[in-house]
Amino acid sequence: MFKKLLASVGEYKKTSLVTPFFVMGEVAMDVVMPLIMASLIDQGIQKSDSTVILKLGGLLFLCALFALFMGTMGGKTAAIASAGFARNLRHNLFERIQSFSFSNIDRFSSSSLITRLTTDVTNIQNAYQMIIRILVRSPLILIFSLTMAFHINKELSMIYVLVVPLLAVGLFIIIHFARPIFMKVFKTYDRLNRVVQENLQGIRVVKSYVREGYEEQKFSTVSTAVFDNFTKAQRIVAFNMPLMQFAIYTCMLLLSWLGANLIVDKGTLTTGELVSMFNYTMQILMSLMMMSMTFVQLMVARTSAERITEVLSEESDLKNGAQPLQKVPDGSVEFDDVCFSYKNDMDKLVLENIDLKIRSGEVIGIVGGTGSSKSSLVQLIPRLYDATHGVVKVGGHDVKDYNLEVLRDQVGMVLQNNVLFTGTIAENLRWGNETASDEEIVRAAKIAQADSFIQEFPKKYETMISEGGNNVSGGQKQRLTIARALLKKPKILILDDSTSAVDTKTDRAIREGLAKEIPGTTTFIISQRISSIQDADRIIVLDDGKINGIGTHAELMQTNQIYQEVNNSQQKGFGEHVIE
Repeated sequence: MFKKLLASVGEYKKTSLVTPFFVMGEVAMDVVMPLIMASLIDQGIQKSDSTVILKLGGLLFLCALFALFMGTMGGKTAAIASAGFARNLRHNLFERIQSFSFSNIDRFSSSSLITRLTTDVTNIQNAYQMIIRILVRSPLILIFSLTMAFHINKELSMIYVLVVPLLAVGLFIIIHFARPIFMKVFKTYDRLNRVVQENLQGIRVVKSYVREGYEEQKFSTVSTAVFDNFTKAQRIVAFNMPLMQFAIYTCMLLLSWLGANLIVDKGTLTTGELVSMFNYTMQILMSLMMMSMTFVQLMVARTSAERITEVLSEESDLKNGAQPLQKVPDGSVEFDDVCFSYKNDMDKLVLENIDLKIRSGEVIGIVGGTGSSKSSLVQLIPRLYDATHGVVKVGGHDVKDYNLEVLRDQVGMVLQNNVLFTGTIAENLRWGNETASDEEIVRAAKIAQADSFIQEFPKKYETMISEGGNNVSGGQKQRLTIARALLKKPKILILDDSTSAVDTKTDRAIREGLAKEIPGTTTFIISQRISSIQDADRIIVLDDGKINGIGTHAELMQTNQIYQEVNNSQQKGFGEHVIE
């Protein structure tokens, strides 16, 4: 775990290593200054020697100034190192997530990944800063202050031998009981992020069903759980302060009483030495308190570190072979006895014994009832998932033999859930081809029947799309995503129910435009509307993950009962004659 995390320190190793040296310089001054103070009191103030007062006072001032400089530099380098470490860690996490297959992402929830990229990384950042600064400073202060205290007076220093172990045990007990609660908090954070994410993504549904109250209650419940867990943990951690104050006051009282006896009765201790003992007491106990606070932070960070390491250790299910193919010859597709399960379980198949041979340039329609695995079938082509059994071939080669980027670059997909990103319309369309000219963008938009409504916007192609494309209609969003896919000029184009929000006239215009623009592209059209696929070269009828029939519209109208029923129900629904 530590090895994976520390790999993200990267170019900030030097800053991380320099910080402890600045801290050690600050510690050295903090330990020396009480001794100078003791000499100042004993040799200067009590003897009214102005020369000694000026000399030691000046030295004390220089030490304080040097300690200030070293502390400031240590704080600066620690902040730079920890912020840089967090930046690299966040980048490595995001890069790892980008390499995940759909099944990898399914294993983590999106809300959990967001928490790991934000809250967990911040916890690691804070812990790292404490490790290279406070966790260096506190033990050094503790060791050297104890050493100096014993050097001044062994009898008085026995107070620390009694108090420090009791304080250490108390702090350990606090950490022991607080840690499980902090671990529970992060799981609750995942739920909180999920509730917020679902609400914002589905805000239109929430409002249309007047479910704001329900959503507020759901958010309040999980938010209260976070509050309760944090409150419970902080109540335990809060014992830190009274325990520390008890230790400090106990030491002060014992030092005052025993120190006064040593000064007055025995004369084995000077006033200056007693003052320095008070200073060392504060340093010793404060170092222990700072260490306890650091351990609490490390305890929180350890949970975060485990969650982050989970993501960094996750290996993508989809990998390139040793010598992947760098070119897709054509758009032919073949399914050879393909079975598929999202859980990689042959007893829970969503596709079963699929055998298909599709020639390059064919237009293939796919129809079937809800849950018949139409989308699952086409997602195997660009290798968004791997087949559980059998072989999927593109251009005559197993999809596993291709470089993933090369394969997917030749497959244009317009999925059911159309997604647009924040930016201009032109920027969104250039996702299909980042080097596309303005003329190519306009041409793709015209084929997708999107240019007409784009021209109505005041800024036309420079119109800003809001997050998720919420400022355009469902039909407009579908046409923009079709134009985006066209700009790829792919060998295979998959339209997964991508014209469901447009009228039949626009749907036909889009299909006619595609036939003229990309006649050599193999096109898969998944649709619930028979009118969208009836002109396809062949139509595949899926039923419960199996192929129920293959043929042209005319052939299926004669031979396939499912296809006949779908067609008849749709035509009767529109009050039209049945298409034969």
